Amino acid sequence: MDKLINDFSFGLFFWQALILLVLILLLVKFAWKPIMESITAREEGIKNALLSAENAKREMENLQADNQRILNEARAERDAMLKEAREMKEKMIADSKNEAQEAGQKMIEQAKAAIQSEKNAAMAEVKAQVSTLSLTIAEKLLKEELSNKESQTKLVEKLLGDVKLN
Repeated sequence: MDKLINDFSFGLFFWQALILLVLILLLVKFAWKPIMESITAREEGIKNALLSAENAKREMENLQADNQRILNEARAERDAMLKEAREMKEKMIADSKNEAQEAGQKMIEQAKAAIQSEKNAAMAEVKAQVSTLSLTIAEKLLKEELSNKESQTKLVEKLLGDVKLN
């Protein structure tokens, strides 16, 4: 350090100071303005990026809220549709049961009517057979002696014993 102080020269110092000042002036004139403009532009870019990020964050929050709302609406709609489907199923089952009961009731009524018809037909046939038998008995009685009451009674009993009613 002593050597530097001993070797100090004002001329060299002057020229170095002058070169430094010229270099600073050149830098201020040609480099400082573009550097400051680029720094300012970068600062603006960073601010815009931060604002865009903040806006994107708000938009994402809004979208999430909308998505949640839409999801809740879809769930409510799905639940309503399921409830409606269950009600329709229960109504269809009840309608089917009622139709089956009505069909069964109709079949029972038809069977009763058929039974009654068969019963009436059987009764008519029995009446026809009885009337035929009565006529046959009367005819045979008339052919026999009408005077002998005892023989007539025996004949009626014999004929009735021969006839079998179904």
